[in-house]
Parts: sequence; C-alpha cells; structure tokens
Amino acid sequence: MLHPSLALRYKQEGTFLMKSKSFLSHTGQVCCLSAAALTLAAALLAVPLNASQVSGGTTKSPQVFSYWGTQVVDNYRWLENGANQEVQNWWQAQNQATRKYLDALPDRIPIVAELKRLYGGSSPEFSGLIQAGGRLFAFKDDPKKEQPLLVALGSFGDTAGARVVFDPSLFDTSGLTTIDFFEPSSEGRVIAMSLSRAGSEDGSLYFLDVASGKLLPDVIAGVAYPTGGGSVCWNADNTGVYYTRYPHKGERADSDLHFYQQVYHHKLGADVSKDTYEIGVDFPRIAEIVLSRSFDGRSILAAVANGDGGEYEHYLKTPSGNWTQITKLEDRITDVQFGHDQALYLLSINGTPRGSILRMPLSDPELERTSVAVEQGESTIESFTSGVSKLFLVEQQGGPSRLGIVDIKTGQRDTLPGLPVASAGTPIWLHNDEVLFTQQSYLKPSAYYRYYAATDSVCETALRKRSLADYSDVEVIREFAVSKDGTKIPMNIIMKKGIKRDGSNPTILYGYGGFGISMSPGFSANRSIWASQGGIYVTANLRGGGEFGEEWHQAGCLTRKQNVFDDFIACAEHLIKSGYTNPKKLAIQGGSNGGLLMGAALTQRPELFRAVSSRAGVYDMLRVELSPNGSFNTTEFGTVRDSAQFEALYAYSPFHRVIDGKAYPAVLLTVGENDGRVDPMQSRKMTARLQEATTSGHPILLRVSTTSGHGQGSSLSDEIETEADTWAFLFDQLGIKYLNRQ
Repeated sequence: MLHPSLALRYKQEGTFLMKSKSFLSHTGQVCCLSAAALTLAAALLAVPLNASQVSGGTTKSPQVFSYWGTQVVDNYRWLENGANQEVQNWWQAQNQATRKYLDALPDRIPIVAELKRLYGGSSPEFSGLIQAGGRLFAFKDDPKKEQPLLVALGSFGDTAGARVVFDPSLFDTSGLTTIDFFEPSSEGRVIAMSLSRAGSEDGSLYFLDVASGKLLPDVIAGVAYPTGGGSVCWNADNTGVYYTRYPHKGERADSDLHFYQQVYHHKLGADVSKDTYEIGVDFPRIAEIVLSRSFDGRSILAAVANGDGGEYEHYLKTPSGNWTQITKLEDRITDVQFGHDQALYLLSINGTPRGSILRMPLSDPELERTSVAVEQGESTIESFTSGVSKLFLVEQQGGPSRLGIVDIKTGQRDTLPGLPVASAGTPIWLHNDEVLFTQQSYLKPSAYYRYYAATDSVCETALRKRSLADYSDVEVIREFAVSKDGTKIPMNIIMKKGIKRDGSNPTILYGYGGFGISMSPGFSANRSIWASQGGIYVTANLRGGGEFGEEWHQAGCLTRKQNVFDDFIACAEHLIKSGYTNPKKLAIQGGSNGGLLMGAALTQRPELFRAVSSRAGVYDMLRVELSPNGSFNTTEFGTVRDSAQFEALYAYSPFHRVIDGKAYPAVLLTVGENDGRVDPMQSRKMTARLQEATTSGHPILLRVSTTSGHGQGSSLSDEIETEADTWAFLFDQLGIKYLNRQ
C-alpha cells in the first residue's frame, strides 16, 4: 500500500470535471449550443456504418477567444456541456456507431471468451494490506466478484484463514459500489471505509464492526472526491476518526464544493453535524490531504499536496492537541513517516533529486533539528517504511525497482535479491524488523515476500497470484532510444523468444510520462493475448515520470512537457529502425495523462502509427484548468494565466494541433461517463475534431461507458468489455487474425 505522501502523487493524474454548466470562456463570453447536432445523431442512427463512414459531420459552432493576444477558434465548445440534451444525443449516436463497428469485428467474441477464461481461472489477488490488532486486513480481488472484497487474513502471509468482512455486492447488488479506501482501528475491531458508486470516486465514510460484519449507523458524506482524494485515520483511543471533508452545500459557492479540503474529527456514535474542525482553513484551494498516525496513536500527521505537481507541506498534531507545520512547500519534503524511535523520517529532494532521508525528533519537530539517516545514492528512493532498527527503501532504477535496507544506527545499506526486470512494492511493517513486500515482473504475477531480520532472508508467502496466462516462451529486453536532445530513454520490449526483426511484427508502444509516476514492470494476464499471437508490447520510461528522480520528472512537466512527446516519438522511431516493426504495424496506447501523450503523438507524427488506443485522455489543454480536477493539475501542466505556460500548452495541445486534410491513424477514444478526473468532454471534442479533419479513411471511434469513471471502481464486467473492445480494435487495425491457442 502506498505511503501517504506517495499516495497523493499516485492519485493518477486525473483531470477535469466542468466547472460551470454555462461553461464561461476565459474571456467571460457565454458559448452557444447548436441544435444542428441532432442532424448528426439522426444520420448516425439511421444507417449501418463501416470504418470509412465513422468520420466527419459534427456541426461546428465557431467561437473565437483571446489568450495573451492569440486568437483561438473553437468549433466544438458546445460539446463541453455533458448535461445538455443535444450533447447527449451526439455522444449516444457516436457510441452506437462505435458499437456497430466493434461488435462486427470477428475477433471480438473469441477475445471476450479468452479474457473471461484468464480472469475466471486466476487465483484471488490480495492488495492494500494494513496491519491492525496483530492481523492483516486487505482487499481481495476475487475473479468471481464484480468488486474487490474486504477481508481479514488468518495470520501474516496466510490466505487459508481469510474471512470476508465486507462484500460490496451485498451492500449494492448492482455490482457498482466499490471501496475507495479503508482504515482499521489499531486493535482491528472497527474499520472506517469510503464507499462510492459507478466509478464516481465520490465517497462517503462508513464504519464496519469486524466481529459482526454489520455497519454502524454513522455515515459521513463528502469525505472523498476525484479532485483531492480522501483519507481517514483513528484517534489514540479508537473512539473516533480524523477525516478529510469537502465543503458542504451553502458553506462555499457551488463551484468550490470539490476544493478547499479540510480535516475534521468525528466521535463514533455522535451526531455528524457536531463533528469538529481540526485544520485546513489556510490550506491551498487545491490541497490534497492524506492522514496518518504514530505507532502509539498519540500524534497525527497531515500530508498536504499543492495539487498534483509534487509539492508538499506537512502538519503534525502533537499529544498536546496542537497542530504545527513542520515542512513547507519550498523545503521539498515529499514523504514523512513515523518511526518506532520517537522520530519522524522525511524523504527529501532538496538538493538530492534522487532522494535522501532525514531524521527529525518528535520531541523537537523542526527541520533545523534533523540529521541525515540515508544519503542520496545511485538509485532513486521511491518510497520507504520504518522498521524498529532498519529503514526499508523501494529503490527505483529507471523503471525496474528493488528493495533496499538501511541500518538506522550504522547507515549500512544493503539490497535484497529480486526478480530480473521487476518492481518492488512499498513494504508493510509486521513487527520488529520484519516486513511484507510485493514483487512482480512483466512475466510473473505479483506475490508477497516476507523478510526475516533474524536470518536476513526472504521467503515467498501464500499471498501470491496465480494466472492461466502463459509467458513461458516470452522474454523481456531492455533497450534505449535516443530522444531529440540526446537523452537516452529506456524501453522494455516484451515479445516471444526468437521473433525475427524483419520489420513486420505487430507492435504496441505504451507510454505515460508525468506526475513523477514511474512505469515499473507489472504483470498483465490479458497482455498474453497479444503475445500469444506474435505481437510485441513495449513500455517506455519517459521523462515526466520518476524513474530517475526529480530531475527526470521536472524535465517533462510545465513548459518542458514537449520532452515527453519527443521521448515517445524517439522510442517509436527506434522500434522501426531496429527492425521490430514498421509504421503500418505500430500502434500506441495510453490513458489519462498518457492519453494526452497519445493525442500529442498522433497529431505531431501521424505517419508513424497505424492505430491509437487512448483511455480517458486529455486533449484540449486550454480548457483543462476550468474543470475542478484540472485546477489540481496546473502545478504539473501549467496554466493559461501565465503567458509562457500558455504558449507551451497551446503549442502541443492535441485538439488545437489537428490539421484539416491530414491522414490520421485509426483512433479509439475510451471514456467513462462518470469520470471526475478527466472530463469526458475532452474525448468528445477530440473525436469531433479528428473526424472532421482526417482523410485516411481509418475509423475515429468514441466508446462511452455509462457505468464507470476514470477506471477506479469499475466493475469486472465493465473492464472485460472495455479490454475486449480495445484488443479487437488493435487486432483489426494491425491486421492480425486472432487464433485461440488454448
């Protein structure tokens, strides 16, 4: 499970729900909606469609807006208002056209069957482990269930005695309710958990009695939302919780109800309306708060991110009951953890971009009183966990990661053995200096390993995933492309052994590049569908991520975002020059911030790619910050209110870089209607613009799910349908006939 400050970073870059139903422009001019959109809807619904017919026809309603003296024309501003009936008619027509196209693909049905076989035949997977009362609580992802279960494990690392303590499908038989996060009381008797529905991530806090499995009457609305996330932690005697709270209606303007997150306290059994304010009134408008407590429960920590760009400050509530700010944004402390020795441990990138760890005494919590516990090394410290006498580090190495151990007293630093080209998860402390941690690779499913300090040894536990996916004849090769400015960019090439580099192989290139998030090796059962047919799958470790520390991140954000796109294009060119594939056999894939990457790549170098699969993408960079979650992204992307940042945004904004008469690749844009991180209007506008402009004859498809959001909380059925559509589209566009080899 991610540590608090790191979890903020991994909020998944989300963006953008419209700020106002009248959607005012930056100039204050109200946009007009065109009734002519119904013409397209009627036309699309009237006739069957083939690939060449899914293009063009959306009514344009030109409007001109001025940014720093630059006149910008927007023909599709009217598509932003998702609540408008004409817009709903438009996307429903697009969705029907897309369904007709995808459902007619001959490989879709066997791919659905194979996905169901892979999911149904896999073992349950456990994640999000938290220790309380001498046992572990965890999410159990059961292939027979639409949503993960909350379970209590019999003992550390043992699955045989796992007991279900909460099944969301019994709470909501539709299968659409999910657990956003949970936190057990220290003795493990009561669990506080946030529940949300249909991928909305709009969470309310519930309390579960573990022994009886019954919900307590306390329910607190508005603790979580896609903008700032949500968090909860228990007070010292477990009689109540500290929790994140968004403004209630009437406390602020409606446009601010998903901002200004604060911390409140609730006493179990008390009237929620009497809950008391703790801290947050002076936090930034785009604050994202994660709460944690010391091992003795007497101190509370609030990690506060200033949006999604990697800036943090931290506040400590001492046993006296007072809150004290212990770090500021300019201190560049990205993570703070409680130690077992009455100290705080701070991950610093101030002058150490790959990370160093400082020790701060709880008795005198000031930066001036810190000492260095871990010096900066060759690897990047991605996260860490405190043991009694050791610190356990997840060390990032350009994509792959490993687990390191540092003796707190001597500073001696060692590395545990690990899988090749693999990733290690943040350890879970058990007791003394023993921890559980995950490892997985592209070819091996995730498993929990237990470190025994007494023998300095590691043992794989029963908490491991088994999969029917066969990667026995597949290998992973690490190669480097050279970007436009000479920077070397790692790539992980997953392919069958012995594939010839004759330039004919169907290949998918995946990228992300943003928010300091590292693309570490991860197992995917459904990727075996591609590998089994001779397809090559490549993941790129682009700038903007955290693979080589904060300098790597900073090189790909704000006005330097173009570096990310240059890196990705260089990877595509490398694959072609090295004989892995050719432009007619190369597809690209990404989502969210990676969807922005897809839009930039296909508009800057359309001739390089045959197909594009983009999920929940960001495309109109001039309108991002007007959506609530988009405001949180300005510290990563930039803002049009700054002239230099506007110029950078406008220069690469995919929606504005589409050129009439260009031959664009086939494109599948996938979006969830309930997405609170990236406003679905982004995909609507990009679809219309590409359909208007392209001359290739390749399809430009918009796929909308009405029962999901950004991806978190999606039901298993929805995920299978989405994956089947995506694979069928890519198989079709790259000319592969799916042969079920089972």
